[in-house]
Amino acid sequence: MFIPTSLITLAFVIFVIAYFFSSAVKILKEYERGVVFRLGRIIPVKGPGLVLIWPLIDKLVKVSLRTVTMDVPAQDIITKDNITVKVNAVIYFRPIDPVRAITEVEDFYYATSQIAQTTLRSILGQSQLDDLLTKREELNAELQKVIDTQTEPWGVKVSAVEVKNVDLPTEMLRAIARQAEAERERRAKVIHAEGEFQASQKLADAAKIISTEPATLQLRFLQTLTEIATEKNSTIIFPVPIDLLRPFFERSIQKEQTPRG
Repeated sequence: MFIPTSLITLAFVIFVIAYFFSSAVKILKEYERGVVFRLGRIIPVKGPGLVLIWPLIDKLVKVSLRTVTMDVPAQDIITKDNITVKVNAVIYFRPIDPVRAITEVEDFYYATSQIAQTTLRSILGQSQLDDLLTKREELNAELQKVIDTQTEPWGVKVSAVEVKNVDLPTEMLRAIARQAEAERERRAKVIHAEGEFQASQKLADAAKIISTEPATLQLRFLQTLTEIATEKNSTIIFPVPIDLLRPFFERSIQKEQTPRG
């Protein structure tokens, strides 16, 4: 079957036009920017929206400006007090300069991950184990500052770094448990001693008051007898203070000394 030359030409022209539009028309989302290389040289960044480029002349590289959440693999770290722990973290970053993110480093995702791992080992290796467990916010801030300084030439902004897990050796976990138990016992003894001290102060104050009023001591003695009588059913021999009987002795002596009529 013979196909006319004009029909072949028309089909070729349609193919070329379709290829041109498919290669020349790009649509970038709101969070995307296009770094365009024209014959190897960078032209102003394109996007978002509809972008037109020249096929075979321009090359467009898309860059997402959204924040990337990247897990930092667990790192073996020797703390300042010579304790080996495994620490992993998460890093939040995003490119703020698409041109530098493409031209200054080959793969800014991989480079940022490697910088985060080395910085994690370096910074945490300078800390004591107690600081690693209790001063997490300060270490996170220092990690973010150091990593952000190193990625700034690439046009990458590190917004936050968070240490996730600190895996301790089994022996260290037992030692921390013993330390916590000893701390609880120490606090209990301190609280008990403080209670005894306060009670002795109150008793001393009560003794001073009773010493100024002898009748108060007698009333306290009678109250004690009443409590014992109600709580105990057995017979109790309790010494009676001579002060309670002195008025009766004095009255008996006065009667004997009074002359009889």
